[in-house]
Amino acid sequence: MCAGCPHRGLFYTLAKHKITCLGDIGCYTLGSAAPLFALDSTLCMGASVSGLHGFNKAGGADSEKKTVCVIGDSTFMHSGMTGLVNVAYNGSNSTVIILDNSITGMTGHQQNPTTGYNIKGEPALAVNLEALCHSIGIDRVRVVDPYNLKECEEAILEELAADAPSVIISRRPCMLLKYVKAKPPVTVNKDKCVGCRQCMKLGCPAISIKDKKAVVDFTQCVGCDVCTQLCKLGAIEKGDR
Repeated sequence: MCAGCPHRGLFYTLAKHKITCLGDIGCYTLGSAAPLFALDSTLCMGASVSGLHGFNKAGGADSEKKTVCVIGDSTFMHSGMTGLVNVAYNGSNSTVIILDNSITGMTGHQQNPTTGYNIKGEPALAVNLEALCHSIGIDRVRVVDPYNLKECEEAILEELAADAPSVIISRRPCMLLKYVKAKPPVTVNKDKCVGCRQCMKLGCPAISIKDKKAVVDFTQCVGCDVCTQLCKLGAIEKGDR
């Protein structure tokens, strides 16, 4: 996944807590790769939601408390909604995570019904994901910023613990969109860095290790600051804003 990808923080949180995750078709399927290993299955477009429903119906309470699915905003509109209807209608205690990056990322940044533009780039009706999920019958719907690891962790653990179906919308636009502006790159304080490699667990292409110290490639870093939240020693510092 790209430096600054909004899915990285969410996937890191899932991997940290060893949560079983049913994936779907999109650029976020790359979350299955090292070092995150965040996805446990990917079958076909839209199958993550219906798969989670069946998985939890078969596994019962043990499965419900440690299993989620992820699906992109575009894929959800394409073929994920029907699965969520089944979750609500059949009373499946499932946690569905919609990765809303405001575009169809996998196949070239096409618009979708949630973006407010049609395929020609003309203004169009924008579907409100929160309202849509509520209308389907999901009472527990919340939005998180995937750049905020604490917020992601709290939301995921709380919704898994709840005895009700829920939807978490992880919302932040793709960093490759033209209107999204990067922040100054982070820097590494080599005096503080001990080479613990905790930052490497994110799988960010902008971070590497050289001479047993973390190194940030300023040509790739977009200043998302997710890595600064991981470094307990404060060795990774925010860039000048």
